Amino acid sequence: MDILAFGVQADERPLIEAAFAGQHDVRCLDVFLTEDTAPIAAGYEVISTSVNATLDRTVLQTLAVGGTQMIAQRSTGFNNIDLEVAERLGITVARVSYYSPHSVAEFAWTLAMAVNRRIVRASNRTRDFDFRLDGLMGRDLRGRTAGVLGTGKIGEAFTRIAHGFGMNLLGWDAAENPACVSLGMKYVEKDELLANADVVSLHVPLLPSTHHLIDRAALKLMKDDAILVNSSRGGLVDTGALVNEVRAGRFAGVGLDVYEAEAGLFFLDKSLEVVEDDTLARLVTFPNVVVTSHQAYYTRDAVGQIVAATVRNVADYVAGHHTENVLVPRG
Repeated sequence: MDILAFGVQADERPLIEAAFAGQHDVRCLDVFLTEDTAPIAAGYEVISTSVNATLDRTVLQTLAVGGTQMIAQRSTGFNNIDLEVAERLGITVARVSYYSPHSVAEFAWTLAMAVNRRIVRASNRTRDFDFRLDGLMGRDLRGRTAGVLGTGKIGEAFTRIAHGFGMNLLGWDAAENPACVSLGMKYVEKDELLANADVVSLHVPLLPSTHHLIDRAALKLMKDDAILVNSSRGGLVDTGALVNEVRAGRFAGVGLDVYEAEAGLFFLDKSLEVVEDDTLARLVTFPNVVVTSHQAYYTRDAVGQIVAATVRNVADYVAGHHTENVLVPRG
């Protein structure tokens, strides 16, 4: 079977090609699946997509007309896919329900430490042979409080690192994680967590109920010198409200690996273009904000697991098996 993979990064390509070798022929494209690129998939029964693909009604209809019957998304998130339309069109959809939680948790702490210890500013200075320490003072984490919104696998991994730092632990989730409780985590209401945490990290999925989980009111509850980290989904944070708070001089640091309007920007080279997103343009100018391009998951370990799961999803589709990764089953 011939498979077309959209949005493949240069580092991913050899992993994908090696994983499918001997089973299926895979064609890797660096372009993302959009309304404009969807016609390329004509003739491919199976396609694979990245988290920044557009899989709305228009794109799905184009895919169906072209003969696509299965979409294997290389991510855990699937808020970019209109599952109802896919089901109506008879297109099977599968995702990767699990990969290394350590990749994201470790990167979340990388962001927290980068803004706490002013690493980007320090690095930029030393490139100019400016070795002053003015403005680079951070804080010890030991004895301070980490607030973890979402204590699933990634939240638990984040919590274990916080425990290693010697931090107090606050958690918020629909259900308590016994592993986090055993580390000393106290589960509280969201407002209490935001008001007391020195580091707030988001590890919840993007759902209608969690959209703008961190809105203007939530931001107002946080300490003026708190650190906010989002390595989950951009839509969890009201970015406009966040810009207003940072402009007002609040927060010791903000680390964002995701952005609610990242589609069409992240994973692409826009360095020679005028970026029309005024909110993002303003956000990256703040000295206490670090923005990265949705790379928290991007380790050889995690990507290898994602690719392996994608290969299994295709094999299960061919065999007619229904696993926990299937979002829309084969008709």
